[in-house]
Amino acid sequence: MKSQNYYKILLILVFSLFICSTVFVKDTTSMKVNVLEKKVKKRPKSEVPFSDKRLGSFVEDGRTYFRLFSPTAAKVKLVIFKRPEEAYGNEIEMERDENGVWEVSLEGERYGLFYGFRIRNLKMPGIESIICLDPYAKAVTTYNTYLNPRRAIVVKEDDYDWEGDTWIQMDWRDLIIYEMHVRDMTEHPSSGAERRGTYQGLIEKDKAGGIDYIKNLGVNAVELLPAQEFANIEIPFRDSINGKYNTWNPYERNHWGYMTAAYFAPEAYYSEDVRKIEFYKWTGKKAKAVTDFKDMVKAFHKEGIAVIMDVVYNHISEYELGNLKEIDKEYYFRLDRKGNYIAQSYCGNDFKTENPMVRRLIIDSIIFWMKEYHVDGFRFDLGKLIDWQTIEEIIREAQKINPHVVFVCEPWGGGYDPAGFSVRGWGSWNDQIRNGIKGENPIDGRGWIFGNWYGNNDPYRIRSYVNGTLTKDLHGLFLLPEHSVNYLESHDGYTLGDFIRLGLGDACKDEVIENIDEHVRLSETQLKLNMLAAFYLLTTRGIIMLSQGQEFARSKIIPQNANTFDPHRGMIDHNSYEKDNETNYINYNHANINANLLEYYKGLIQFRKHFEAFRRAEYSQVTFFDVSDNPFSIGYLLEYNNDLFIVLCNANMNKSEEILLPEGEWDILVNSDSAGIESLGRISSKIILETSTGVILKKVNE
Repeated sequence: MKSQNYYKILLILVFSLFICSTVFVKDTTSMKVNVLEKKVKKRPKSEVPFSDKRLGSFVEDGRTYFRLFSPTAAKVKLVIFKRPEEAYGNEIEMERDENGVWEVSLEGERYGLFYGFRIRNLKMPGIESIICLDPYAKAVTTYNTYLNPRRAIVVKEDDYDWEGDTWIQMDWRDLIIYEMHVRDMTEHPSSGAERRGTYQGLIEKDKAGGIDYIKNLGVNAVELLPAQEFANIEIPFRDSINGKYNTWNPYERNHWGYMTAAYFAPEAYYSEDVRKIEFYKWTGKKAKAVTDFKDMVKAFHKEGIAVIMDVVYNHISEYELGNLKEIDKEYYFRLDRKGNYIAQSYCGNDFKTENPMVRRLIIDSIIFWMKEYHVDGFRFDLGKLIDWQTIEEIIREAQKINPHVVFVCEPWGGGYDPAGFSVRGWGSWNDQIRNGIKGENPIDGRGWIFGNWYGNNDPYRIRSYVNGTLTKDLHGLFLLPEHSVNYLESHDGYTLGDFIRLGLGDACKDEVIENIDEHVRLSETQLKLNMLAAFYLLTTRGIIMLSQGQEFARSKIIPQNANTFDPHRGMIDHNSYEKDNETNYINYNHANINANLLEYYKGLIQFRKHFEAFRRAEYSQVTFFDVSDNPFSIGYLLEYNNDLFIVLCNANMNKSEEILLPEGEWDILVNSDSAGIESLGRISSKIILETSTGVILKKVNE
């Protein structure tokens, strides 16, 4: 027995010596790396690496520096390319400091240089063949495949003539936000833009679509769907990668952009003539998006319109190779005990925002977009997936630069807590008002505008939304009204126009629409419900958000000549994230078809901007009264400074109301057909409130 143990021990020793000698002969550098790794492993578990060194690529004193944070890497090489098409670049070893920052510098100002990183990590065998993108890349060129190999580009910062431009510093209570997609606003031929679908096309003057249209609508802020560099190509249909088989996306696109690849770089796709972009070609090589994005912001600012960016810091691009997953999976992502990605975002991974260098990356990115691009605010996707300390530090650091910087978010993602964001000074989307006024779904979840109560909705909640759904009300969410982002439509889900069409039974979700123009044209009842919804929304306290095309009851119809694998061609769509086609493009001919609704929105926006009471009134300045025994009617007096208003709404679709008025004469400023700041007529004593309408009266001052 002892002899058997002796031989086993001897065999193990011989085998160990063989392995050690093989490793030594094969790569003496790896021995040094292993020693370094042991030093890293000896760190106390409670010590999380952190560095305040400047990261990414930058030029100082005639040299170009490259720095990457990757604390668990065993070796990192800088790889530089004269052209991104080169299969092999010049590789330069980088040195690691004690905090996990790898760095090297090159002689000269290397602006325009293409580069990436090659990383060796013994915990992730096989990744050394991948060129990783710098997480701090300020400009990016991309090879158009779903794996999205990318190269960072060294760019010169603070090198743009802003012509005196600065942020639009606006009180949050005054915000009327227009949620829009850069490409959608001008890609349809009806926009009249010459450079359709681009940053530059968006700001062309004297066109039917784009910036002139947005200005004429009257909104004072735009919220861009993701415009940081993102993965816009997904897995080939009916093909697989990393165990995922694409059965859901025959378009092989991610049109909306919620798959961020580079947090410091503007999306190059919106600087290209996309009709000429081909698969298996490099785009963005000239870093044109850097200047184009700045031109866009400056143009909006000249019109008094703030620019808010929709940003995705809860996860990164899911399918591509060469991003933070290969740079340092263990540090940057939340993992389970088996080392698998946790994905409460349902996007393949969740960012480990509680780690200090991840937190720093997010804050650095926000500050960069504020300083370098003059961005006025941010909307955070799935904000609840970001830890509270990071949420607090983001707004604190950003307000040091611009005290009026806008921060709003989706208050869900691994939880739901609008109140938690409100106590930290953040705004968030108010789904109570969305679901209460419009409804949650048009089939069996219709809301107040249909003369219906959905779920927990009731007259008391309808009143609470008017004041901003405050915590002082039962079921309230927000400490301040300006923390409530009041909206009825967003990029996600049915448009408000389609919700009403479906809710009234005038359209069916599985019906093929043969005549789109006639389908878009609003019936009398559809128009009334759209107007009532707009009336209610634009008279509430809080931040107002409209979605592109909401103002003319846009319909998202999948073209019948769309992808042949799509079984819903010709039907109404409710989740168009993957469709780079007329499902999402803004058709300005349809705005003309429903011009009466468009003009009503313009009038309500003008009214809201003119009368401060509807933005700034205190809770105590709103007095509700019973209109009648009709539970779908509400009325309130609004007294602000020297002005007295009466606001009346009747969501009953079958019964009008006769309402007695207080003494005096009253100007009608908004009725069932028109809205604005000029009197539509004077009345006294009483008023007839028609079905599905709203009215605003202003007392004539003696």
